[in-house]
Amino acid sequence: MREVIQKMVEAEGEAKRILGEAAAQSERVLGEARRQAQGLLEQSRREVRAEAARLVEAAVQEAEREKQERLAREIAAVEARTRLDDATRRAAAEAVVQLVSGQSS
Repeated sequence: MREVIQKMVEAEGEAKRILGEAAAQSERVLGEARRQAQGLLEQSRREVRAEAARLVEAAVQEAEREKQERLAREIAAVEARTRLDDATRRAAAEAVVQLVSGQSS
């Protein structure tokens, strides 16, 4: 009977040891899984930030291009409205010279 009880105590001790090892292994696996998940999360964040930066840069460049196009169109429109023929230009220049020199016609 003693032997049976001793074997039961030994078996119970062995079961506790096995459970302890299993729990420790489980914690190690869980810890590694958490580290890997954190690494993947950080990598994803870096990739998203990089893509966002690329998109912002592309949008800035497109906005600058559109601004330059609008500016060129406006300059062309102003130049088209303000073109003077030679006679008008000479008359305007003479008027300015007379005004500056204090002469009146």
